[in-house]
Amino acid sequence: MAFTLRQLQYFVAVAEQGGVSRAAQSLSISQSAVTEAIKELESDLGVELFERHPRGLNITHKGHQFLRHATKILADVSDARRTFSGEAEAASGRLQLGVTSLVAGYVLSDLLARYRRAFPGVEVTAIEDNGDYLEHLLVGGELDIAVMVISNLRDRMALQAEILESSPYRLWLPLGHPLATAETISLSDVAAEPIIMLTIDEIEENTGKLLMAFGARPHVAFRTRSVEAVRSLVATGAGVALLPDLVYRPWSLEGDRIESRDISGSLPVVQVGMVWRRGSGLQQSARDFIGIAQGQRAVRQR
Repeated sequence: MAFTLRQLQYFVAVAEQGGVSRAAQSLSISQSAVTEAIKELESDLGVELFERHPRGLNITHKGHQFLRHATKILADVSDARRTFSGEAEAASGRLQLGVTSLVAGYVLSDLLARYRRAFPGVEVTAIEDNGDYLEHLLVGGELDIAVMVISNLRDRMALQAEILESSPYRLWLPLGHPLATAETISLSDVAAEPIIMLTIDEIEENTGKLLMAFGARPHVAFRTRSVEAVRSLVATGAGVALLPDLVYRPWSLEGDRIESRDISGSLPVVQVGMVWRRGSGLQQSARDFIGIAQGQRAVRQR
């Protein structure tokens, strides 16, 4: 039996939410319906997509590979529907985008690919820079839209934002770390560990504030602007990391496993969204981009 779009939607929801119960809640359906869909999908593919354990599920290497295909299939279906609506035929013009480092490879790449497939006649240019500079370019009319971390958006009077994704902070650990099997993990536990610090966007500032709230200066073992470097360093036991779930992947480039665990207490949430100048008359290409992004968010929430 061939897998269905609904099974793919449920699978993506479980992978993104990190468990069946949270996926069922986000989809507004029963947990049993999600569980059955995942079992049928695994049976059809002949592989295990998740590892089952008492605390929930971990996506397997095969599951991680299939996740890329599943999200692309769902996006392609959405694009096909849009194509037959007749919107893309006459679309032309230019679209000037900005993006911050954290979201360039995790949000914008898929979004931009979908936009280009739907509106091939639009010339798209994009620049990557820090949030402050992108806000400056938006206010000055040099960018149409920026896709960026908006949790700490500064000029909210001049700029309008729409959330695309909210991502909680989680703890990254090497396989076999003592905290990986702890019933609960507190920030005081994390403060005692060497930290691999990602220095892009607002990550270092937020992580430092969190740990210093416990009266302990973070023991930073390594600072880097590379998420892949963080993965490799954590996986090989150089330290732990506190990062938004948005950028979590269970393996380093070398193929070493990385564990991800929730932290007890109230942690900040990284919000990624679209930003444009408030009150500006957006050109059609920018409105179409917003529509594509809203459609992608709707697919994830089904």
